[in-house]
Amino acid sequence: MSLPAQKLELPVDGRQSETALAVARGTARLLHAHGFCVVSELPLPSGRRADLVALDGGGQIWIVEIKSSIADFRADQKWPDYRLHCDRLFFATSLEVPCEIFPADTGLIVADAFGADFKCEAPEHKLPAATRKAMMLLFARAAAMRLQSLVDPTGPYGDWD
Repeated sequence: MSLPAQKLELPVDGRQSETALAVARGTARLLHAHGFCVVSELPLPSGRRADLVALDGGGQIWIVEIKSSIADFRADQKWPDYRLHCDRLFFATSLEVPCEIFPADTGLIVADAFGADFKCEAPEHKLPAATRKAMMLLFARAAAMRLQSLVDPTGPYGDWD
């Protein structure tokens, strides 16, 4: 017995601006082209929520913090906490935001809705093994639960994250 094919649509989050959504999409495409899988809006053990978390086949974990404007960057200073949960930390922004405002000790990606480019590589700071394992499990569970909730939108999955 097979189920009828249905078009799966992601729920609209509503927290991000159109610019931030476009930057996220282009950045995810760039990361995918470099061998990473991406989960957006991932709750971290610290209680923060990372805009994009990327995982490659070797277990490397990158976090990308999206900033859609100068005001967005200045208003949000939680990004240093993300270093505790990744091997490399990047900012991603649009062409309209000046690159000079971002910290020199992070990577920088400039993106639009169709693609992105690395403007500055992020320095590596290797995660401890226990943190890496915890992050990989968090990533895997989020991806699996989100996929299952798309396949079964009336299932008992709720807002688990």
